[in-house]
Order: sequence, then C-alpha cells, then structure tokens
Amino acid sequence: MSESPNGTRRALITGVTGQDGSYLAELLLEKGYEVWGIVRRSSTLRRSRIDHLHHPGADARERFKLVYGDLGDASSLFRIVEEVQPDEVYNLAAQSHVQVSFETPEYTADVTGLGVARLLEALRSLKPDARFYQASSSEMYGKVVETPQRETTRFHPRSPYAAAKVFAFELTRNYREAYGMFALNGILFNHESPRRGENFVTRKITRAAARIKVGTQDQVCLGNLDAKRDWGFAGDYVEGMWRMLQADEADDYVLATGDTNTVRLFCEHAFARLDLPLTWRGEGEQTEGVGPDGRVLVAIDPRYYRPSEVDLLLGDPARAKAELGWEPQVNFQGLVEMMVDADLALAQSEVNRG
Repeated sequence: MSESPNGTRRALITGVTGQDGSYLAELLLEKGYEVWGIVRRSSTLRRSRIDHLHHPGADARERFKLVYGDLGDASSLFRIVEEVQPDEVYNLAAQSHVQVSFETPEYTADVTGLGVARLLEALRSLKPDARFYQASSSEMYGKVVETPQRETTRFHPRSPYAAAKVFAFELTRNYREAYGMFALNGILFNHESPRRGENFVTRKITRAAARIKVGTQDQVCLGNLDAKRDWGFAGDYVEGMWRMLQADEADDYVLATGDTNTVRLFCEHAFARLDLPLTWRGEGEQTEGVGPDGRVLVAIDPRYYRPSEVDLLLGDPARAKAELGWEPQVNFQGLVEMMVDADLALAQSEVNRG
C-alpha cells in the first residue's frame, strides 16, 4: 500500500455527507488516515452527519478536509485527484433513491453511472496506483434468479438506479482488467442507521413511529409491506469497504447479513419498541396497521409502489467472511431498536423546542 509523502495514508470519499460517507470518514480518521471528502456546491449546507468531524475543536479536524466537486463534472474530479493524490478512493456518491430514479432516469444514469467513468478516468490519468472502491448495490440483482444472491449471481436490474449501478459495476471491473488498476466493487445489501435519509422506508418508519408516540404525527403512509430485504447496520458495512481495499488483490464482494425480513415486520418491531403494537386488517392496497385504540397508524398508499418491484433480496456474505474476516455485528432487531431510540430522542427534542 502506497502512502502520502508525510507517511499518512490519504483517502478520498465521494458522498462524504451521506450515511455511509460519514461512518466511513469516522472509521478512517480513527485509523489515522488523512480524509478528503468531496461535497457539491448548493444554496444550503447539508452537512449535519459530518459536522462533529469538521467543527473547530474536533479531535481529527486537521486530518479531515472538504473540497468542492461533482461526479457530473469531469474537470472538478481531475482537479481534485491531482490535488489530493489519494491512496484510496471510495465512491459512495450517487442518486441513490430507487423511486426517484424512475422520475429522473437521465440524471440518475449520468451521476450514478457515467460519474464513475469520469472518476475512473481521472484516477487512470493522474493516480493509477490508487485503490478504488465502487459502491455497488443489491438492487442490481432485481428480479433475482437465485436465492441467496452471491458474487456470481446474474444481474437483472428493475429500476434506472439499478441499471446505472450495473453499468458502474462492469466499468469498474473493466478498468481492473484492462488497465491493471486496483478497482473493485462492494455489492452491499440494504444497510441502515439513525443517519439514514428520511425518504428511505426504514427511516420513514422509525421517524414516524417516534412522532406518533410523542403526538406530533398521526400515521405513516407506505407502499409494499411484503417486500423482503436483507437489512444490516451501515457502521458494520463501511468496515467491510475498508477491508476490501486492504486485500492483496482486488476482487468484488457481497456484504450482507444473510437474513431477510419484510417491511411489515420492520414496522411491527419499530412500533413495538415504543409500546405501539399493530394488528393488520384487509388485503392488498387496503392493508392497514391498526393500533390498540383502533387508530390506523400505518396506511397503504399506491403512490409508493414502484413501477417494477423487487420482491426479495437476500445476500450470501460467505466470501467476505472467509477472505476478509468481515462479520456484521448488529442484527435486525438491534438495528430497528437503535434507529427507533435515536428518532424518539429527536422527536422529543422537537417537542421541547416547541
């Protein structure tokens, strides 16, 4: 592994202000890295997940630097790679919301797909010895052809987002094979945390449950309650990313828990954590979760169904466990409780602020 001139390994993270980016930045700083994060210019600052790393007085503030750039702008990526000269690059940025990708397919393809081409070209031209991690997604499996899904399972994407991720996956592998670059893909199954965006279903559920508990929200509207996902904790998964780039050879790995649960069960665990048990009535689009006092707490809204649904995702992390020594530490129930507890504290603070 190469190092920067001062002897400290230097990492570059795209998407550093997101859930995974913030956990990864914390991990790398703890390991002594100098961490550079790419942020996009916008009219509002959205850096709440990394404020504790960048504010004056933060322990590792001198080793955490932010630079403006965009996966849609090749010139900014070339400028950043030339300035930073990174030893490791983690590409976590994307238009990552599946439902939104149906509404903005061209934008999703450009950022999530072609953005990887721009970044890989910058590295090939200016820092070809850098180790490159591409954040691939279990959504690439889509209409699954086998269960569980593993590194050899054929992709069948069911959304513009997933299709863009397949392009990025194949391109990363191509740069590894064509140019000998240390470039690899982490095929990560769903991973959540209290830092998950509120437009993702898990956080939407835990945020709503907490607000219902404190009386500031009446119900939550959801789509397909029977969709099954392999949910893990984001903090565990960023360690897997790091372990991939420490390997002797570049290869692609699945990170998953090997356990699958429905959106319905996620709801039940979240509401039970707050002593808001649910019963279910009706079928199909009329299914509703009813609280003990007869109130409808979970309502089904057809608007939240995808044009083409992914019914079941279940990963096989055997290779990552055997070859990388990676092991998820937080189970499904622990994850739900962690998220609910954090959102309850947030909801209570909102009430206290009036």
